[in-house]
Amino acid sequence: MKILFKGLSIIALFFAVWLLLAQIDFVSIFGIKEAKSTTETNIGNLIWDEIKSTEEIIVNDTVTKTIDKLIKPICDDNGINQDSLKVHVIKNNEVNAFALPGNHLVVYTGLIDASKNESALIGVLGHEIAHIENRHVMKKLSKEIGFSVLLSLTGGSGSTEVIKEIFHSLSSSAYDRSLEREADITSVEYMLNSKVNPAPFADFLYEMSIDSSFSEALAWVSTHPEAEERAKYVLEFIKGKKQKYKTVLLQTEWKAFKKANKDL
Repeated sequence: MKILFKGLSIIALFFAVWLLLAQIDFVSIFGIKEAKSTTETNIGNLIWDEIKSTEEIIVNDTVTKTIDKLIKPICDDNGINQDSLKVHVIKNNEVNAFALPGNHLVVYTGLIDASKNESALIGVLGHEIAHIENRHVMKKLSKEIGFSVLLSLTGGSGSTEVIKEIFHSLSSSAYDRSLEREADITSVEYMLNSKVNPAPFADFLYEMSIDSSFSEALAWVSTHPEAEERAKYVLEFIKGKKQKYKTVLLQTEWKAFKKANKDL
């Protein structure tokens, strides 16, 4: 009987200690999250420094501030800190946008030129913001490059070639199909919460997948699998979700934005 009581006491003590430890926020106490964020930030800054040295960065206010204005409702209505996003516009004819570690979001002028309306562009930007918010960027790089290699970059032992490889991977190859779908649906949810019509985003995906006139300039769509299939499941997701949509920009603002981008 004494042995049984002693055993039960040990078990009770074990669960008491386990419950106590479960209440402690070790992540905050030891700064684990912060360490990860610092690593991501450092890697992102290294890649961005490389991009800045080779690409033409757009500083035209009409273009950059309009991008900020298009993103604002997505951020405001979905609990995203817009100030945490580092949005850059690069002069490049490719229809492309991509996310980097450290919350960098890169938009090519070719994407703006190819977007027929603000909703299509917001859908693509929302897709890339979803990759950032859902931490897809580091998942992709850890799988393809290896976290140890990424970590070595921040210690100053990484080569320029590795940084270029990371840039190429993020700008010209897709994520896993499940992550792409998650980013698509998350972007649509962002748009619905902001009362921005997601249907033009699906139209954009479909039109780009069948429009041969864009040829190799279609980086964003051609590197993302099954564009037609994506258009279909976006439309299926919003089916029956009737609500009153609104526009972010005045028509005059959209036209001025497109013209400024074309004149760059």
